[in-house]
Amino acid sequence: MAAELFPTKKLVPSTSASSSTSIQQYQQQNLTNNNTTHTAQGGCSWQGLFPTIRERNSVMFNNEMMADVHFVVGPPGGTQRVPGHKYVLAVGSSVFHAMFYGELAEDQDEIRIPDVEPPSFLAMLKYIYCDEIDLCADTVLATLYAAKKYIVPHLARACVNFLETSLSAKNACVLLSQSCLFEEPDLTQRCWEVIDAQAELALRSEGFCDIDTQTLESILRRETLNAKEMVVFEAALNWAEAECQRQDLTPTIENKRLVLGKAIYLIRIPTMVLEDFANGAAQSGVLTLNETNDIFLWYTAANKPELLFCTKPRKGLAPQRCHRFQSCAYRSNQWRYRGRCDSIQFAVDKRVFIAGFGLYGSSCGSAEYSAKIELKRQGVPMGQRIIKYFSDGSSSTFPVWFDYPVQIEPDTFYTASVVLDGNELSYFGQEGMTEVQCGKVTFQFQCSSDSTNGTGVQGGQIPELIFYA
Repeated sequence: MAAELFPTKKLVPSTSASSSTSIQQYQQQNLTNNNTTHTAQGGCSWQGLFPTIRERNSVMFNNEMMADVHFVVGPPGGTQRVPGHKYVLAVGSSVFHAMFYGELAEDQDEIRIPDVEPPSFLAMLKYIYCDEIDLCADTVLATLYAAKKYIVPHLARACVNFLETSLSAKNACVLLSQSCLFEEPDLTQRCWEVIDAQAELALRSEGFCDIDTQTLESILRRETLNAKEMVVFEAALNWAEAECQRQDLTPTIENKRLVLGKAIYLIRIPTMVLEDFANGAAQSGVLTLNETNDIFLWYTAANKPELLFCTKPRKGLAPQRCHRFQSCAYRSNQWRYRGRCDSIQFAVDKRVFIAGFGLYGSSCGSAEYSAKIELKRQGVPMGQRIIKYFSDGSSSTFPVWFDYPVQIEPDTFYTASVVLDGNELSYFGQEGMTEVQCGKVTFQFQCSSDSTNGTGVQGGQIPELIFYA
C-alpha cells in the first residue's frame, strides 16, 4: 500500500560515484559467499583497493567476512538472515552498543528481530556501515521505525524529511497517523496543513480509508477542514466499509454504523445544504429514523429539537491574498484581451496552497467574463479551470477559484496564467513589485514567457494570488 502512497524517490548523500561503484562491484565479484573464506585468508588484498576508512568499512556491509553476529530479520515466513559486525554496529547505535558491550550484554551469535522488515533493516545498516541514506517510498515508514527503535537520529531525521517532501493530499491522512505514532510533531503539523487546505482531496483519497479510529475521529473533529460536510459524510462511510473488511464484518449499513460508533456524531450533518442532506445522508440508511426526522425538523421547524450532532459549521481556513500591484488604472484604448494569455511567474519561501486568483474586470460598466485559469510548474499543469465571473465595473478584484487548492512548494517558480473573454476594456495593475510579504510568506515575481497580452511584473492582469498558508 505504501508504494501507492508515495512517489518512488531516493536520497543519497554526495559521495564519489566511482568509489561507490567500485565497492559494489568488488562486493559482487570478490565477496560472495563462495569466496569469502578465500578472501579472508589473504587471497586478495582488498584493503588496498579503497583509500578511505569509509570505503573499506562499506565493504563489510551485509558481508559474512569477519561477521561476529547474525540477525534473523522479519516476521515468521518472511525472514532474512543478515550478517553484522558488533564494533561497527555499536559505533553507529547506542542500542547496539548496550546490546553488545553494555552491562547486561548477552553473548548471542543470532538475534531475532521480528518487528522490522528486512529491506528497512538493511537500509539502516547501510547508513551505519556506509554513511549512505538510501530511501524509497515503499520502505521509508518502516525504515523510520527501525531508526527510532535503534536510536539512529540522523537517519530518522532523513526519513522525516523524505516524508515531508513526499507529502500530498493522497497520503497526508496515513502520514498523520504514523507521525503521531512516531512522535514527530513537525511532520504532524505539516500533515494537518495539507489536510486542512486540501480537505476534499484528502478525504477522497484511498489512504483515508486506511487510518485508525483515533485518527479518523481527530480529522472529523477538525474545525479548520476546508470541505463540504457532505464530502466528510461520504468519506466516513468509505472508511466504515474498509473498517468492516478489516474486522471481517459484512459491510452492511448496520455494521458501518457499528464501526463508526460515536464518530458519527462528529460529522456536522445539520450544517449540510438541505438538498445534500435530503438526497444523501437522509437516504443513506446510516442514520436512525428518529435522527433523520429530528434533523429535518432542525432545518425547518421554529422550535428546533436537540441533536447529538454539532450544528455549528466548521470555520475552515481563511484565504489570504497576495496583491502584487500598488495601484490600478484604466485608459480608453488600453488593455484588451482578444483571447491572448496574461501570465506571471512566482515563487514562495514556504509551502502554500493556491486556491485561486483575483482578477480585474471591466472599466466600462458591469460585464461578465469567461476565464480559463491555470497553474503550471516547469510547463506541467498543476491546476486548471474554466469559470465565469461578474464584474460590477469597479476597480475591485474579483476572485476565481480552482476546483481544489494547488500545493506550491518553496523555492520553485510556478506560472500563473489566465485567458479572458469578455468586455474588451479592463482595469489593469501598475507599479508592480518583485517581492511581496504576506504574513509569514514571501512571494517573488518575475515575467513569464507565456504572457502574450502584456502582463508582467510591472503591470497587467492577475493582480492577486489567493492562498492558504
